[in-house]
Amino acid sequence: MKIAVIGSGAIGCLVAGYLKNKGEDVSSVGRADAVKAIKAHGILISGARGNFQIKIAIAEKLDFKPDLAILATKTQDIDAIFKDNLNFLKESIILTTQNGVQAETIVAKYIPKENIISSIVMFGATYLEPGKVVHNFERSWVVGRIFSGNDEKVTEAAGLLNKIFPTVIADDIQGMKYLKIFANANNCLTGILGLSMQEAFVDPAISRISIAIWKEGLQIVQQSGIKLISLPDFSLEQVTKLTFLPTEQAAKIFSGIMINLSKEPLYGSILQSIKRGRASEIDYINGEFVNLARSNNLKAPLNEKLVEMVHKVEKTGKFFSKEQLISEVEGLNERSQYSIS
Repeated sequence: MKIAVIGSGAIGCLVAGYLKNKGEDVSSVGRADAVKAIKAHGILISGARGNFQIKIAIAEKLDFKPDLAILATKTQDIDAIFKDNLNFLKESIILTTQNGVQAETIVAKYIPKENIISSIVMFGATYLEPGKVVHNFERSWVVGRIFSGNDEKVTEAAGLLNKIFPTVIADDIQGMKYLKIFANANNCLTGILGLSMQEAFVDPAISRISIAIWKEGLQIVQQSGIKLISLPDFSLEQVTKLTFLPTEQAAKIFSGIMINLSKEPLYGSILQSIKRGRASEIDYINGEFVNLARSNNLKAPLNEKLVEMVHKVEKTGKFFSKEQLISEVEGLNERSQYSIS
């Protein structure tokens, strides 16, 4: 099987490197800075499985037709990928890896729906510099189809991915993708603050904001008629239990979980994009709660404010202090039923 991993950020480098290390026929596609670095030094991976240096073919665009193309870009980059590489991707099986729930709809503009397999990445990685990533923690990889039932193509893809991460085939991956939004929703706070997960969530006040994000998001999703499905490493019960506990108690539990996720500093996907001078995926994470609220005549003042703050950081390059963040969201108490104080 000829495999192309499109995107050479944290997840793209980790997946391409591990597949190549297993002897698979895999090539990477990345931006100019990644192409230059990886051609010179290979992919450098450190963290959960030790240190690796893996040589791999890489180019800015495809020059062959892959049997499987693993999309490891941000959602907002998908259109550009297909416009630049469509002739080589028309007949490929496309595996999406993006956070949020919009990736498959965007891909379906370019290729038949039967060629699209969805996936949810539960393991964590941090981009340090072009071609250099940290594998922060081990988790599973979930695959399945959104537009139809699972078939032998899904089984084949799962068998390949299982060589590098424990892989689960899901019958209702859409419900799982909506739950994954909750797992990613606190990334906005580290993006706003410019801090690692450990630095941000050791503070009880920041963890209280995370619980309020979940409470608001859970009400919006439930009132929108969306059924959430537990993930192998992140259950619906975890979210509902914490949101029903008193905020102070829930925040303490949440803080303990987040600061112990990784031995190395862990930076969420939002902050990683900002540090690279690129647009983040905030509109497809917390922004999904905002869009659902608008579509169903509901309100999402907290998530709306946090999306706004992330975009301000993207535009100005200036992070907020913890005090500024707390002040901004405390001002929402009159508009939100979920207290963060």
